[in-house]
Formats: sequence, structure tokens, C-alpha cells
Amino acid sequence: MKPFFVLLALVGSLSGCSPTVQLAAPSEPITINLNVRIEHEIRVKVDKELDDVFAQNADLF
Repeated sequence: MKPFFVLLALVGSLSGCSPTVQLAAPSEPITINLNVRIEHEIRVKVDKELDDVFAQNADLF
């Protein structure tokens, strides 16, 4: 009879520790930073200007 009570106590204690899963929406909105495109456009503009300078002054280097 004693093993039955030990088993019952063990099952009861394990059922009290069952994990719970909760889904909740974030409190702040998700933001996406798109600075990569702006940085790329600046580099292209500088590269084109340098090509023009090198074309005008071919003996520069």
C-alpha cells in the first residue's frame, strides 16, 4: 500500500510542474532599417564622378 501512495505523490508533484506555452503579440511594432540602399546609391554616384575625373585627367596616375 505504501508504494501506491509514493507513486500517487510522485504523479501529483509532476503534474504540478507542467510547462505552459503562451503566444503574445509584441508591444512595439517591428521596424525594418533600409539604409543599405541609400548607402549604395551614394557609392554609385561617387564612383561615376571619379570615372569622369579620371577620363578628363588620363595622365593623373
